[in-house]
Amino acid sequence: METIEKQPLHGSAVRIIETDIPARLDSLRWSKFHTRVVVALGITWILDGLEVTLAGALSGALKDSPTLRFTNLDIGFASSAYLIGAVAGAVGFGWLTDRIGRKRLFFITLTLYLIATAATALSWNVASFAFFRLLTGAGIGGEYTAINSTIQELVPARYRGWTDLTINGSFWIGAALGAVSAIVLLDPRVVDPDLGWRLAFLTGAALGLVVVVMRLWIPESPRWLMIHGQPERAAQIVTGIEQMATRYGEVPRTWPAIKLRMRDHTPLREVAHTLFHVYRQRSLVGLALMIAQAFFYNAIFFTYALVLSAFFNIPSNQIGWYILPFAAGNFLGPLLFGRLFDTIGRRAMIAFTYGISGVLLALSGYLFAAGYLTAQTQTIAWMVIFFFASPAASAAYLTVSETFPLEVRALAIALFYAIGTGIGGVAGPALFGALIDTGSRDSVFAGYLLGSALMIAAALIGWRYGIAAERRSLESVASPLAVVE
Repeated sequence: METIEKQPLHGSAVRIIETDIPARLDSLRWSKFHTRVVVALGITWILDGLEVTLAGALSGALKDSPTLRFTNLDIGFASSAYLIGAVAGAVGFGWLTDRIGRKRLFFITLTLYLIATAATALSWNVASFAFFRLLTGAGIGGEYTAINSTIQELVPARYRGWTDLTINGSFWIGAALGAVSAIVLLDPRVVDPDLGWRLAFLTGAALGLVVVVMRLWIPESPRWLMIHGQPERAAQIVTGIEQMATRYGEVPRTWPAIKLRMRDHTPLREVAHTLFHVYRQRSLVGLALMIAQAFFYNAIFFTYALVLSAFFNIPSNQIGWYILPFAAGNFLGPLLFGRLFDTIGRRAMIAFTYGISGVLLALSGYLFAAGYLTAQTQTIAWMVIFFFASPAASAAYLTVSETFPLEVRALAIALFYAIGTGIGGVAGPALFGALIDTGSRDSVFAGYLLGSALMIAAALIGWRYGIAAERRSLESVASPLAVVE
């Protein structure tokens, strides 16, 4: 149901609609449409997992390469370049996502990713490798904002937490693919290792081509369209989704409607006022969660292979075998805990997953520093830790993407991702690279304690100030800026 009217505002006609689109989307049962959304959008996180894992698993090969001859510091520098690119891409493309729509950005960012990751395979020195990694990160960073916004706006409220965590958790399917690629392509019996790492990066580009096809049928967000002057197109999309999700013979219902004032875009001044004045407390919660998980994840995972090679003498072509169980724990965590975020609730589950992750990291760090762990038991410890940390990290994106108004959602995700990654993610790999270079287990343990403290602090903040957004419509969690009372 769409009712359109015009009202004068400062001498010009303002279009106002009354629409039931949000209620209709949230009322839907799960359908093949939603399954397709999960698969098509989850592949982006598979790409990110592939990229990050390749960067870590291939670090030994990059150091041994007669062309590149990377040091541990070079590895950390390239990892930080990737994250800097992701930060810049998230902010720039996040702003565009709110202005020109979610669907258009899907193809812009994916194209950038494809070109940059293929170019990485042609790198000839540290500078070129870091530059292409920066561009690859920019493409992936832009994907984060558009896709997290789309998940929230297309998936019914009662499935939102589980869906978001599962899609974000699919990162680790990509990690497993990256590990397997590294195992095969770094085996000197299969291919020359200096050529193998280049072929490994081309794996990501090949997978990206598959994503292009899958993205073609995902519609624009009806919620974005209804505010940006296209309520008729939004209604057509929702009707099509309903036809896939509604059982034959069901009686049509009357849904609650909201009034919205049409707008072409949201001025940056209004965005800043919304994020840092109207929703200041929510912003602080989002930043705390993002910073903690970014440091925790990026610092440890980007230097995972360095720890195994430097302290446990694992050959570079065997690193992939240790990443596979680690990836399994990371994927199973969101998959199994996701529904609890929709039933037990956001605040309790965020506090639990962040808190237990921090405690377990401190404990395993002590065992590592004392020399009690082997490569195998260290991997098991990380597998258990990240079984809890993976849903915690995904919950940070869930929190930011569902607790702010529709008009600023993508840019909010971008800003908090950028700040969190800039503080926690960019510094983390470089810091841990330097700590590992000292050869001191105690120095690495100090880094683990810092990550542990950040996670525990985030757990307390999430419990005290988080929003109970489970099973609630996005419009009831944060009213659109364009709503007319």
